[in-house]
Amino acid sequence: MRPLAAGLAAGLAAGLAALLLLSACDRNETSGETSSAAPDRGDDGAIVASTSEDHLPDWLSPTDGTDPARWLAGREAGHPLPGDAAAVRELRESLDRARSAFVEDKRMIANRTVQLGQMLSEIGKTESYRGLIDGLGGIASVRGRNKSLYGEMCQHYYNTRAQGADHATALTRLEARERPDIAAPEMPPDPPRESEKQPGGQP
Repeated sequence: MRPLAAGLAAGLAAGLAALLLLSACDRNETSGETSSAAPDRGDDGAIVASTSEDHLPDWLSPTDGTDPARWLAGREAGHPLPGDAAAVRELRESLDRARSAFVEDKRMIANRTVQLGQMLSEIGKTESYRGLIDGLGGIASVRGRNKSLYGEMCQHYYNTRAQGADHATALTRLEARERPDIAAPEMPPDPPRESEKQPGGQP
């Protein structure tokens, strides 16, 4: 029992850490979006350039003008890619679709996707960025005007994967969570047959 308990504790700790990390990032991103803070400035007061053709920042800040699709594709490839590269075009299409289904903007969705991808990689469950965006976006798109929170969906997806589910199973569980109407209803147990009743007529 001890190894099982230790494994369960480790899994819960990993899930909690993931939730805290994503929640903290959500707060930082949201505050960056809604505040009127000035752009980053150097010691001399000059605005610091936030975009570079040969550099991929760790995260896209609110003042970064980098195309989120190009940044995502470059992060996945390990080096910057031209804006007309096939991988960039495909991720741009995925982000366009996701933007209509989630509350967050494309930059925030891109940041969350990289963060989720890193967390999955750490537990040996690497997924493509496009697969994550399209998978989660496909679930959220059925809600129509009731947009979903991408960060929250990433948390649930990661926790399900950390518990051992594969990509398809995690998406199925998320869809059931987002749309309880599609989940198979639980059937009530069959009433006991006459031969199974106890003496005195009691089941």
